[in-house]
Amino acid sequence: MCGIVAAISKYNITNVLVEGLKHLEYRGYDSSGIALVKNNNIKIYRKEGKVSELEKSLDQKLDATIGIAHTRWATHGKPLEKNAHPHISEDNIAIVHNGIIENHKEIKNKFLKDTTLQSDTDSEILAHLINYYVKKNNFLDSVFLALKEVKGAYAIAVIDKNNPDKIIVSRNGSPLLIGLGDGSNYVASDAQALIQHTNKFIYLEDGDLAEITKESIKIFDKNQNIVLRGVKKSSLSLSSNSKEGYEHFMLKEIFEQPEAVRATIQDRIINNKVPKEILGPNASKYLSKFKVVQIIACGTSYNAALVAKHWLERLAGIPCHAEIASEFRYRRHAVQHDTLLVCISQSGETADTLSALREIKSEDYYVGTVAVCNVPESSLARECDSTLLTHAGPEIGVASTKAFTTQLAALMLLVITLGKQFEITDELEESLCRQLKNLPEKIKNILALDSKIANLAKQFSDKKHALFLGRGSHFPIAREGALKLKEISYIHAEAYPAGELKHGPLAIVDENMPVVAVAPNNIVLEKLKSNLEEVKARGGKLYIFADKNAGLKNDEISQVFEIDAPMNPVSPILFAIPLQLLAYHCAVIKGTNVDMPRNLAKSVTVE
Repeated sequence: MCGIVAAISKYNITNVLVEGLKHLEYRGYDSSGIALVKNNNIKIYRKEGKVSELEKSLDQKLDATIGIAHTRWATHGKPLEKNAHPHISEDNIAIVHNGIIENHKEIKNKFLKDTTLQSDTDSEILAHLINYYVKKNNFLDSVFLALKEVKGAYAIAVIDKNNPDKIIVSRNGSPLLIGLGDGSNYVASDAQALIQHTNKFIYLEDGDLAEITKESIKIFDKNQNIVLRGVKKSSLSLSSNSKEGYEHFMLKEIFEQPEAVRATIQDRIINNKVPKEILGPNASKYLSKFKVVQIIACGTSYNAALVAKHWLERLAGIPCHAEIASEFRYRRHAVQHDTLLVCISQSGETADTLSALREIKSEDYYVGTVAVCNVPESSLARECDSTLLTHAGPEIGVASTKAFTTQLAALMLLVITLGKQFEITDELEESLCRQLKNLPEKIKNILALDSKIANLAKQFSDKKHALFLGRGSHFPIAREGALKLKEISYIHAEAYPAGELKHGPLAIVDENMPVVAVAPNNIVLEKLKSNLEEVKARGGKLYIFADKNAGLKNDEISQVFEIDAPMNPVSPILFAIPLQLLAYHCAVIKGTNVDMPRNLAKSVTVE
């Protein structure tokens, strides 16, 4: 949440900051701003709304060689210009901050009683606190001293008008990286902001603080000892930040799913077998020991976890618990000995998932930890024993699409690998591998239904509510469909197991309530058909996405959309696609901001 860009160079960096913010806008778009040091003064520009509003307000001849910038997702303080970053203290210190300073009131009362705040944010407090220390200490030490007082998560970039040749940055619980250039150095929340300037990055670790000039980088750990962090080369390309002819990033990413899934399974299936090496060298410590799997995740990743739970129990006979990370962390839970913890996060920086991981790693109930994520240098990937990377590529649209389907593909690889220690036979492994390899072509076939689903979406444009139904491993897909619809079209949507209709949801079914059902041709199809008849008997309008062999037909109150999704365990991945398209086209018709839905951000790095 929120995006930071900073740069110091022998060249003008104003456009670097503005363009960087545009590439980070999916992290937050309530307001934006930049601060530049010029002629030993700090000049700040801030605007409510998207980065384009900030860009309009800038002098086109603006020129500076050092600056910091920020695009905000509001936490403390409404999305107003006064709450936009950067924040400045006495025209000396300017700061941009991601995260939440939990003890900002205590800091104010202890150090800054006489300071008048100009905003409603917790972040401004940190600017004043650094300025408090800089009156008696050097710039670097002042930032160290200020951060020692802070409780909570942060990523920061700080400039001082009296030190116009350096930027100080630090992170704790919120991602931050340094980009290496020629006569220039950069800082950002993620690499996408800087990929047009460099592909060489240093990923800071929690507690790190760095002093950056245009020619040098010094990194200190939390004890102020100089440390070395490795330089990583990024495989990102400029096309990652381009819509490439699509109207929205979300649509582009939906249509990228065949290749994204192919990339995720490629080289991980050899002769229809999944080698245990896909989990890395540390897997040996837990593969022969674990007896139970615990999965934690949030949002869309949690829906993927629910599918994986079905697969683990049904295919492999492995007991599995799946839980929302924010709930898991704050309750007492009984954990069986020899449990394997699996954490799922697209970004690998989800605050609640990381916090849950850190809190329970020390418990001796767990024999190992596995990360399923899309970012190799993320905190989650670094902190788990094993990492199973998805290869979705950058996902700009806030509503997750290809990240979800690649998570499911990766999770099936994980299920096979773990299941071979239990009930997955050679024959079943080979069958599941063949199903995975067929997915890209099957997804392409479903994407060919785009125009039909676009026409269907017209019937949703005036609706306020929708109900989604599914059973078994397809109920989480119904959940994901409902989530997509509410995220980007702002239609209230809920998902229920179809068998639960009679236990409450049937009360809200009428002719104005569209009911979307996922109908694979599986062992519960007949039960599902009975549930759909219950909807029809109450005058409900049905929209059914059904396997072509399910035997469901159109009638006066039912529309059936046949898809090629054979009866096999991987079919939930296929049924996710038409629901993504339905949500997308509903949002387009309603005129919402598809890629940047209100009140949301891509990566939830605060609690």
